[in-house]
Amino acid sequence: MGIIDHKSKKEEEQYPMISKPLRLILLQKGSYVLSSLFFVFGFSVGLFLCLQLKAVHMSTTTTQRQPLWSTLLFNHTTTMDIKQELQLQVLQHNMSDQELFTKVSSLSSPTPSSSSSSSSWLGRRHNNDGKMVVKVAFMFMTGGRLPLAGLWEKFFEGHEGFYSIYVHTNPSFQDSFPETSVFYSRRIPSQPVYWGTSSMVDAEKRLLANALLDESNQRFVLLSDSCIPLYNFTTIYDYLTGTNLSFIGSFDDPRKSGRGRYNHKMYPQINITHWRKGSQWFETTRELALHIIADTVYYKVFDEHCKPPCYMDEHYIPTLVHMLHGEMSANRTLTWVDWSKAGPHPGRFIWPDITDEFLNRIRFKEECVYYGRDGENVTTSKCFLFARKFTAETLEPLLRISPLVLGFGP
Repeated sequence: MGIIDHKSKKEEEQYPMISKPLRLILLQKGSYVLSSLFFVFGFSVGLFLCLQLKAVHMSTTTTQRQPLWSTLLFNHTTTMDIKQELQLQVLQHNMSDQELFTKVSSLSSPTPSSSSSSSSWLGRRHNNDGKMVVKVAFMFMTGGRLPLAGLWEKFFEGHEGFYSIYVHTNPSFQDSFPETSVFYSRRIPSQPVYWGTSSMVDAEKRLLANALLDESNQRFVLLSDSCIPLYNFTTIYDYLTGTNLSFIGSFDDPRKSGRGRYNHKMYPQINITHWRKGSQWFETTRELALHIIADTVYYKVFDEHCKPPCYMDEHYIPTLVHMLHGEMSANRTLTWVDWSKAGPHPGRFIWPDITDEFLNRIRFKEECVYYGRDGENVTTSKCFLFARKFTAETLEPLLRISPLVLGFGP
């Protein structure tokens, strides 16, 4: 007792103005505040560690993309970067062909001067007047790499925002382009393609459908891995966007390689008088591209009855356009090929073939009529904008003479 009394007396001397019950209350509240502080601190540390672990998990997961909002907050991404990111997400969709074609078939065909109220389609680009900037979709169909990519890189250089690129290649092909390349991440979900079968047309429609997801794309050019441009970007862009017509070759060939491929089982949907042949390599407007994707009736007829020696890629689109949309096409192709040699394939060109005179002969080979958007029809010697088949070894001489002859690079 003496010890306790002595201790209490000392506390009273230290806190002479605070009564004993009040001191007990203060001690209890202080303990409560201290406990609360420890709880808040512990909760904050736990939350911080949880977020860090989640961030590490997301960065190591290859099947998930970084959210756009985090890109904005932490990487200060520009508006153009966001649009490119959105376009990459579109290219990497997991839709089946049927789902893709159905989705695209529901789209309207906006004009460059109109402002669509829909905001669901990605890649839209506008100028200062609020009008849509027309883009040309360059669609490359290849079985593997693009051996002439270096020439196309120079062709596209400095014209960002006025073109889109789509590449259809074999799914098993593993090579890729560096991040600095215009072809980087431009591969679409693809399927194997076999020469002379309907898979060729399937690949063409797959390219068209993916390009149609970007409503700024108003012109669509189908190219192979052996194609080259015959003019600079500005010349080709103005040529394509300066007319309302598509460029799809379609003619009545009475020979065995033409009408001789017609299968009478196609009747009555397709009559022999409707049968047409043309180049696989086309250029089309957005409106006509939508019509091609929307067709299911005539595609089924061709798929069932056009087998080798009938080649669907040479007959399906030329016949379809002739039957239903002939007024929308200039009825000629813009891609030059050399059929002077007999055989099922056009001539190929190698290093010694590449000269100024050779390219200029192609560029100014003949005269044709160009139907301008303003209604003016002009006779021109500029009838072909692209040419094929150029082998990989022609890249070096093409790059060497392109500044003088083609008007671009290096």
